[in-house]
Amino acid sequence: MRNLQGRLDLCSINTATLGHREALSVTIDRIAAAGFGGIAPWRHEMENANVADIARQIRALGLSVTGYCRSTYVPAANRAQFKANIESNKAALRDAATLGARCFVMVVGGLPEGSRDLNGARAQVIEGIAELLDTARECGVPLALEPLHPMYAADRAVLNTLAQALDICAQVDPGHGGFLGVAVDVYHCWWDPALQASIGRAGQDDRLLAFHVCDWLRETRDLLLDRGMMGDGGIDLAAVRSDVEQAGYDGLVEVEIFSKENWWRRDPDEVLRICADRLQTVC
Repeated sequence: MRNLQGRLDLCSINTATLGHREALSVTIDRIAAAGFGGIAPWRHEMENANVADIARQIRALGLSVTGYCRSTYVPAANRAQFKANIESNKAALRDAATLGARCFVMVVGGLPEGSRDLNGARAQVIEGIAELLDTARECGVPLALEPLHPMYAADRAVLNTLAQALDICAQVDPGHGGFLGVAVDVYHCWWDPALQASIGRAGQDDRLLAFHVCDWLRETRDLLLDRGMMGDGGIDLAAVRSDVEQAGYDGLVEVEIFSKENWWRRDPDEVLRICADRLQTVC
């Protein structure tokens, strides 16, 4: 396992960690000034920005774009909306290419409004990924399927385990073409009894595209917006990182913390200082 002491160049900050309180250009400057090697921006931050300008700023500061967040949800109540969702993701892939992103993070979506058809939603996800894969190849940006904790199956992701994500990869991309893989986010998968085996399988299949860290608070107050800072919860972060890196992952370690009532209320530079400390001491 790599030693992160003095190696913030091996670490990335997902911009959600700072709460999206400032213009993206300001956030980029903060992350670079704090010494991190990478950044993972969100699509909605581009609404009032020029993607090409942002890409130039990131490159000028020597940052890597560890991922572009995130996909439009795929499952839809009708074919017209499904097609619109796919087209939205194709447009995002083109922006990800402009940014030089190492992957486009796919949070696939939950059940369409009013639906109870879980199998149908999952079938739409597989169909959508297959359609997006050609665009990913054209853009040179891999799709990173991110399984979410099962508590999000209804509203955010019908993709819920790493093994399930890898099964989709094998089905859609049996030739291991290099443009379909997985993002391992500890918040969503730390509980999984098959996690170590699935990480090993992902490494063998050359599917490890991203690794996200935060912590699970024992008495969490909000299942979406109360993630913990690394070291404040119950996840053995060093053990998971060891498994991921032994499986062949050599990308950056990305911090992604949603914390409406705590970290998003703190000074952004303080948050970055604490992220830096925890990455080097508990991850």
